[in-house]
Amino acid sequence: MKFTKGFWLVRDEYRPDYVRDFYAVEESKDAVRAYAPYKKIDGRGDTLNVGMMTFTITAPQKDVLGIRMQNHAGNYVTEPAFRLCGEIGKKPEFTRNGDDFCFRSGDLSLTVHKGDPQMHFFGRDREITCVKPKTMGMMHRLDGRNYIVTGLNLGVGELVYGLGERFTPVVKNGQTVDMWNEDGGTASEIAYKNIPFYYTNGGYGVFVNHPGAVSFEVGSEKVETVQFSVEDEELEYFVIYGPSPKEIVEKYTALTGRPAMPPEWSFGLWLTTSFTTNYDEATVNSFIDGFEQRNIPLQVFHFDCFWMKGFEWCNFEWDKEMFPDPEGMLKRLHDRGLKICAWINPYIAQKSPLFEEGMKAGYLLKKDNGRVWQWDLWQAGMALVDFTNPDACSWYQAKLKRLLDMGVDCFKTDFGERVPTDVVWHDGSDPEKMHNYYTLLYNQCVFDLLKEVRGEGEAVLFARSAAAGGQKFPVHWGGDSTSQYISMAETLRGGLSLADSGFGFWSHDIGGFEDDGSADLYKRWVAFGLLSSHSRLHGSSSYRVPWNYDEEACDVLRYFVNLKKRLMPYLMELAKEAHEKGVPVLRPMHMEFAEDPACAYLDQQYMLGDRILVSPVFSEDGRQKFYLPEGRWVHLLSKEKAEGGKWHEGTYDYFSLPLYVREGDPLLEVTEGL
Repeated sequence: MKFTKGFWLVRDEYRPDYVRDFYAVEESKDAVRAYAPYKKIDGRGDTLNVGMMTFTITAPQKDVLGIRMQNHAGNYVTEPAFRLCGEIGKKPEFTRNGDDFCFRSGDLSLTVHKGDPQMHFFGRDREITCVKPKTMGMMHRLDGRNYIVTGLNLGVGELVYGLGERFTPVVKNGQTVDMWNEDGGTASEIAYKNIPFYYTNGGYGVFVNHPGAVSFEVGSEKVETVQFSVEDEELEYFVIYGPSPKEIVEKYTALTGRPAMPPEWSFGLWLTTSFTTNYDEATVNSFIDGFEQRNIPLQVFHFDCFWMKGFEWCNFEWDKEMFPDPEGMLKRLHDRGLKICAWINPYIAQKSPLFEEGMKAGYLLKKDNGRVWQWDLWQAGMALVDFTNPDACSWYQAKLKRLLDMGVDCFKTDFGERVPTDVVWHDGSDPEKMHNYYTLLYNQCVFDLLKEVRGEGEAVLFARSAAAGGQKFPVHWGGDSTSQYISMAETLRGGLSLADSGFGFWSHDIGGFEDDGSADLYKRWVAFGLLSSHSRLHGSSSYRVPWNYDEEACDVLRYFVNLKKRLMPYLMELAKEAHEKGVPVLRPMHMEFAEDPACAYLDQQYMLGDRILVSPVFSEDGRQKFYLPEGRWVHLLSKEKAEGGKWHEGTYDYFSLPLYVREGDPLLEVTEGL
């Protein structure tokens, strides 16, 4: 959100109260607080008729400092709030030297000087960022709304990464990024997964601990600053010193949570019925037969929306016209060695038998007049399950447990973004903050049930929406893309950005979701999809079985599924690292090669872990340009050698792509004779 009009002027609709003076710093048994009025204090009379910002400094873990800013503290609604790990509220090391004050946590320190509004952050005694004058304070809008705002300075050449799964350029400098979950597809600036965390190539990250609509101006309104603001009276953020990108992400996920370990079977190929297609058990069997006849390994079969009757999503009942014997069908699929996934969402349509049941029990979200909130977008008269009500969670889980008892193994937790704000939540949560936070409650409710019923290490989701901490409930996929090369490229940008935001596991719709797409695109996307942590064939109005494109697509799919099978020991090592340290499986080049400036902007290639470089082909002519960092590299499939530290270009058939490891890597032996 922009408040100024150039360097000197504030926009006409705002009146600023900038922090002008760190007036006092006080230490108590439980806290260290700093007080900063909105005008310079030169005498006792200046302490009258002026507002003041209160800062509480904490050190929840080593190399992390928390800064909580409060204007009118009594006007802040505390729920919902991200559930953080570490010693939340712990005091930092605190020293005073005259009018200079220092707060330290490990190698990270913050200094302020009495009479000066600036804040200086140091990593191993090197300044990494600062808060400059006229950057921090309150913006009072003429219509009565108040915004708390601050900003951290950017250095020369400093680049910003993260802020959720965003399909815009991976380097966020110059962008306005608003934290507001929406269902907008992959071809827009809005996102399904908004994560108020970024890091820079300056050696630090910033997590804004606010679940609501945080607005980031990333070197945009003020090109020297990453500014963040909320319409609220309190704002807390954590500065995290790395200094490397992987160390920053590791420390951020230690604060917000690390992903559960997905089961090994989830890394195999998933096939879905697609979205609006017609299907029954015979259709499903024809797909599986086709895969078996063509010797294409298949691990998971997913039933999308229409396993339930239309207008009744969700009723959690199989459409008996299409599936008269669901228990028997699921057993027959299990006997063929398949795991089963079923599509769900958190909405209850009015025609669903569960609507009246949920309404009478008070499990559905209400308006401020006590009536159930409903609309007709998506499903006629649909309502929303209120997951702030523990009884509603238990009710929802009981419906899902019946499916697990039938033989369903996991769930695709779709939607969770279209959450209203003109409502009253069961636990009294702030409706604006609940908009993004809702998806955490939704996915945790389902994930907790899967852990309880299937056991630790067997729980896995396929989720679309997320908020900070959502990485604890893997896996997430990239949302609705079109079947075009440009959409394939923007999908990869979203995955890179999500990896920068602490999410360890990620997938996408192979071939694109909307439209049918060409056989050419499908075969190129297959290579990309099978070189991701999780791999799913899914579309909208057409089946994504390869023979619907051409028989060569079957050969290509078989080839890359078998390649992934051979790489499984390596992928499971990466999965364990993601689970234990929070470092993602799919990694942007700038995360793995932070010291190589040529990697800073790369968004058409990535690292699969720390050893495999992947550059999907994004053109019909099969040509792809890619960069190899310093060293000697070998193509994982052809065994052709290449020198690093420079750009390369080649033309690739459907059974290849730029896919490199370091010379001498044992993975070269794994792919022999593929």
